[in-house]
Amino acid sequence: MLIENKTILVDGFDSAIIGYTDDGRIVYSKIKMIEATGLSFIEAVEHLDFNIWNAYIGEFMPIYLNDFDADLELIEQYNA
Repeated sequence: MLIENKTILVDGFDSAIIGYTDDGRIVYSKIKMIEATGLSFIEAVEHLDFNIWNAYIGEFMPIYLNDFDADLELIEQYNA
């Protein structure tokens, strides 16, 4: 994790950034984070859930948008 001016960035996931909040928190797409890992869908979800998504790292921690419903076809591809 990288902290810049109270904004916390997750190393290696710049491609998954989809926006930011008014107070400077970064918003990440969970689907794009899964794609960025290069792991299988299940392995990526387990890794990200345990190591990143549920880690409390302070007041300005990123927001992880659960956009699974928006990319249901992509999830079905991973599960195939």
